[in-house]
Amino acid sequence: MIGTATNRIVMDKMIYLICLGTGLVFTLLSAFMGHFFGGGHGHVDGSGGHAEAGADSSDMPGVSAMSPTILASFVTAFGGLGVIFSQVPSLRTPWISAPLALVGGAAIASGVLFTLRQLFMHTQSSSESQVGALKGTEATVISPLPAQGVGEIAYVQGGTRYTAPAREEAGRPVAVGASVRITRVVGSQFYVEAQ
Repeated sequence: MIGTATNRIVMDKMIYLICLGTGLVFTLLSAFMGHFFGGGHGHVDGSGGHAEAGADSSDMPGVSAMSPTILASFVTAFGGLGVIFSQVPSLRTPWISAPLALVGGAAIASGVLFTLRQLFMHTQSSSESQVGALKGTEATVISPLPAQGVGEIAYVQGGTRYTAPAREEAGRPVAVGASVRITRVVGSQFYVEAQ
């Protein structure tokens, strides 16, 4: 009977260690692959935008609750907390340590999700407000705007110089070096009027 209880405790610890190791290995591989091979978002040809993916219904770019990052956070936290709880004599039984590890893992994964969503929301809202404030901003043509065609402009906002594809509002050609005023932004396309 004592041998069976000891074997069960060892097996429980092994499950927790496997979860902890799997989560850590996945996190390290994701960081390595993301750093050296890119990824994380896809470009949509022709629109100049980004396509965000995830099992989420928020309609906002960001992190899904079912994203690999959040799932890895849960698995890693579950395994780590399970190992810790299984070391405490009063919590050693899996009927106590497993539910505590589940709740702790869910809490940690929720914290990671909340933090990442706050970061995405802050960066997303700041870029939207910047684009909305561009109407009336002066710019300089750095690549000629052909008649009914697209060239490139440079403008300064918040002390930072940006470039963007642009076309003249009435379709007239504009030479390099000319000063223009931004009239509107549609997607990634800037419309300008020559001054």
